[in-house]
Amino acid sequence: MPLIRRIDLRGADRASVDYRAVVPRAEFDVESVMHRVREITESVRTEGDAALIALTEELDGVRLTDIRVPAQTLMDALVDLDPAIRAALEESVRRLRATCEADLEQDATIEVAPGARVTHRAVPVDRVGLYVPGGVAPLVSTVVMNVVPAQVAGVGSIALSAPPTRETGLPDSSILAACALLGVTEVYAV
Repeated sequence: MPLIRRIDLRGADRASVDYRAVVPRAEFDVESVMHRVREITESVRTEGDAALIALTEELDGVRLTDIRVPAQTLMDALVDLDPAIRAALEESVRRLRATCEADLEQDATIEVAPGARVTHRAVPVDRVGLYVPGGVAPLVSTVVMNVVPAQVAGVGSIALSAPPTRETGLPDSSILAACALLGVTEVYAV
């Protein structure tokens, strides 16, 4: 079976296409891992950072003393970032921010009867936690694609986690640089 398969839906009646059949998903039995997920969740709930440090060593092969990435490390990563990559990131952020701002919901008030109004309001959550994969390859685009919409929506507090590399015990430097570029200072290596 080829590594990449082309699916051509040109001319297809999109309303009648069964996308699950056309784009098959890997078979995965979620129930088979739920015991381990519950175990991990409970250990983090009861033991906090100590559990995260132990799990990072067990699952990622990285021994940490602290999961929080120092602010200076974020800034150093941004300073050390290749200027061409930084320019590309800045342009990506600019374009996505413009798109998100144009797509931002506005409050709407509708008078359904004399004196009876219904107001629809979009209210941002106070805080979000974001995860950026980085095991096989650092997905710096995930930082941009998650942080920018949250910022545009007005989320006040953003925490981000990404797996540490074995070489440094920190997330990939491009992920750290993107966090610094976007003003995300609460970053965890887990």
